[in-house]
Amino acid sequence: MSTNKKKLVVIGNGMAGISTVEQILKLTTNFDITVFGSEPHPNYNRIMLSYVLDGSKTMDDIVLNDLNWYSEHGIKLHTGTTVTHIDEASREVVAENGQRVPYDQIIIATGSKPFILPIPGSDKEGVIGFRDIEDCNQMLEAAKNYKKAAVIGGGLLGLEAAKGLVHLGMDVTVVHLMEDLMERQLDSTAAAMLRAELERQGIKFAMGVQTTELIGEERVQGLKFKDGTVLEADFVVMAVGIKPNIAVAAASGIETNRGIIVDDFMQTSMLNVYSVGECNEHRGVCYGLVAPLFEQGMILAKHICNVDTAGYEGSVVSTKLKISGVDVFSTGEFIDGPEHVVIAQKDEWKRTYKKILLKNNVMVGAVLFGDITESANLQKLIKQRTEMTDELYAQLMGTGCCGGGAEKKSSSVDTMADDEIVCGCNGVTKKAIVDVINDQGLTTVDEIKACTGATRSCGGCKPVVEQILQYVLGDGFKKTAKQGICGCTTLSRDEIVAEIKSKGLTTTKEIMHVLDWNQKEGCSKCRPALNYYLGMINPDSHVDEKESRFVNERMNANIQKDGTYTVVPRMYGGVTTPEDLKKIADVSLKYDVKAVKVTGGQRLDLIGVKKEDLPKVWEELDMPSGYAYAKSLRTVKTCVGSQFCRFGTQDSMGMGALLERKFERLDFPAKFKMAVNGCPRNCAESCTKDIGIVGNDGGWEIFIGGNGGIKARLADSLCKVKTDEELIEICGAMMQYYRETGNYLERTSEWVERLGLEQIRAVVVEDEANRKALMERIEFALEQVEDPWKKVLNDEKTQRALFNQLDPALLQK
Repeated sequence: MSTNKKKLVVIGNGMAGISTVEQILKLTTNFDITVFGSEPHPNYNRIMLSYVLDGSKTMDDIVLNDLNWYSEHGIKLHTGTTVTHIDEASREVVAENGQRVPYDQIIIATGSKPFILPIPGSDKEGVIGFRDIEDCNQMLEAAKNYKKAAVIGGGLLGLEAAKGLVHLGMDVTVVHLMEDLMERQLDSTAAAMLRAELERQGIKFAMGVQTTELIGEERVQGLKFKDGTVLEADFVVMAVGIKPNIAVAAASGIETNRGIIVDDFMQTSMLNVYSVGECNEHRGVCYGLVAPLFEQGMILAKHICNVDTAGYEGSVVSTKLKISGVDVFSTGEFIDGPEHVVIAQKDEWKRTYKKILLKNNVMVGAVLFGDITESANLQKLIKQRTEMTDELYAQLMGTGCCGGGAEKKSSSVDTMADDEIVCGCNGVTKKAIVDVINDQGLTTVDEIKACTGATRSCGGCKPVVEQILQYVLGDGFKKTAKQGICGCTTLSRDEIVAEIKSKGLTTTKEIMHVLDWNQKEGCSKCRPALNYYLGMINPDSHVDEKESRFVNERMNANIQKDGTYTVVPRMYGGVTTPEDLKKIADVSLKYDVKAVKVTGGQRLDLIGVKKEDLPKVWEELDMPSGYAYAKSLRTVKTCVGSQFCRFGTQDSMGMGALLERKFERLDFPAKFKMAVNGCPRNCAESCTKDIGIVGNDGGWEIFIGGNGGIKARLADSLCKVKTDEELIEICGAMMQYYRETGNYLERTSEWVERLGLEQIRAVVVEDEANRKALMERIEFALEQVEDPWKKVLNDEKTQRALFNQLDPALLQK
């Protein structure tokens, strides 16, 4: 690693900071980059929180750059670590844990914080802001225990939070000081249509009221308004605005006002220290939307890499409400006055509304409700201060002749400036998209998403990306292009598996080369999938590619937010011995384990093991790995069964331990859990496991496809068997059929839905010859596996590479 690289420290692991880093990485490799983030997560898309709240996406879905991305680019990431100040004299960044990191240049990207109303009771339990994933988790938890919620603030965030809480089953009232919702983005007509639509979706409103106090004892019980009336609520979300997070800058002596003062190149008052995003104040304006931060980041990246660029002159902001079934958009000026010419169109039957404001015949603002297909086009026209013409009027207001729409849209793309941002969520310009189409031969929106990030977040720019594709490719553009397993290929899982078998492909690189991957190195989505398919097809000859696995699987332990790891030894069927418990206690004390947690899978989790101690902990425990980090059989949960329980009809502990010993260590498409009950009382919760087994007087009943996670699903009854031998054979056959037909990361709950229970039953239960063939193949695969902890202990080279080096970049080698 070069010692001549400049040390760049980024304070803030959010969208502004990391998007700037992404731009820098496109321009140069001359920086040794360190990133500090206060949250315990990799970079995620904050504007997608409302989708997590309504359950349509998970935390994993909104992660923009996973931990592999940081490692792959040699970036040192410190999550859960807050920087307190910059020591200009020693040229070091100082964190709250005392860590000091030297710098040549700094980017402050600390974002903003929710504004909490300074009223009595605002510090009560049950009162939160809505700004990060932790707030989101608190809302999800509150919805399980409380019924009445109030959201203070009828702006963008408040409405998204309210809809999410309604979706979670809460009785929600939005309390707003003004008479119109989103009064900073919508006129009264659009605001009234929005309120009516949201009332139809179950949200209540208290408009024109001022909250003066939050009442209750330790926990909030209601809101008291200025007129003395009270609204009952046992959960309150404050969504009344944000304030730039200037703490680091202020503590470092950098000039601040409402935000951190920056010039047109994001330079602060301290030499070599820049700032980007919502924490900034540029020409007296602090921005709270995502598009400006990308525009600032692109300019800062060029400036810091000594690439010529014009300075930042401010942004024309636009807004979209991210609530399913409610399409609202506004940009520029939206309240009409005497100086405006107003073009408006309202359709109360279709519940649509469109308004465009002109000033001296120039388009200066627009509002859309119900149909926002013209949003990207209007945003561009208004940003370019386009003059209204008869032709443009006909195009925008739908009065033109038939057949001209597509041509005009293509022409619209033609007039876009190269540096115009198409994807506001990820800061992707038209030129970046055109370049990858021309240079890399991309032909689909998914390929462009994988390559540039455009459409990766809210998807609002997808129509414009399609227009650009159509414009560049002409007749070669196919809107419904076939989708592959990721943006690197158009091949499906089944096609890839067939090609591996027919062509005898043996490595991920060979697959990518022979099957013409458009990204030669693949991506974090396809690499682990290909490694799995290769191992599944050739269990005896495939050399596992550790570099293609996720970090937890490479380390054989789960990394925690503080950089330590967890160790979970195997406890077959949830049963242990006093001797093993003593070993766990001795090792925990010796290696200063922070906590020993009893898991839901009936075993013990040693939390807080230092990376360099992992091999010694494994060695001294001398127990098998519990695979708590892997796409493999995790646990077989059991009740005490007939050995001890007076209701038990079958030996669930014995059968659970037998199944766990037989099928452990084998790779699956996703994590795999089992449970065995001794009777139908279901104490081991078989109904939510990938395979759930329930004992009865005549034998066993087998259930499959259960899931107790985010997408909960009760397992389906597959069949009943009379003997232990039948049970083991059908379980093994079902596992192998799942291994051979499951998409990578697809849980059995989704697999059963996709294939259908009848098909699985026909293959695994009713076709005896096929069942025995499946069992034979899984037995062969099981002959190849070995304990990963012992494997590492017998491999000094791997130990040195993984556990004795501090630089995460080396983990890739």
